[in-house]
Amino acid sequence: MRSYKEKSSGQKKIALERIETLFNEANEVFKKNKILANRYVELARKIAMKYKVRIPSRLQKQFCKHCYKFLMPNLNCRVRLKDGKVVYYCLECKKYMRFPYNKEKKIKKIKL
Repeated sequence: MRSYKEKSSGQKKIALERIETLFNEANEVFKKNKILANRYVELARKIAMKYKVRIPSRLQKQFCKHCYKFLMPNLNCRVRLKDGKVVYYCLECKKYMRFPYNKEKKIKKIKL
C-alpha cells in the first residue's frame, strides 16, 4: 500500500493561484466558447483534488455541483432568493443548489 506524501504549502499556494486564473479565464471566455469555459472548470477541479485544496467558496458558486458546468447568471443559470438562501438553478442539468446568505439570522436564533 502506498503512503500519502503531504504536499508542501508552496505547492498548495501555487495550486490555488492556478485555480483562480482558470476561473478568471472561464469567466472571460464563456460568452465566446462555453465548451472551453467548462474545460477550465474541469481542470481547476482536478488541480484542487490532486493537491487537496478547497476551491474558495466564491468560486464554488460559479459552477454546478451536479454537472460541473461553468455558471453565468441569466445565460445558463437562474438565481433566486428563498428562505434565507440563494438558490441557483442550473439550466444545463435542471438541478438546484442552495447556499445560505444570512449568517446573522442564524446566530441570533442560536443565542435565543
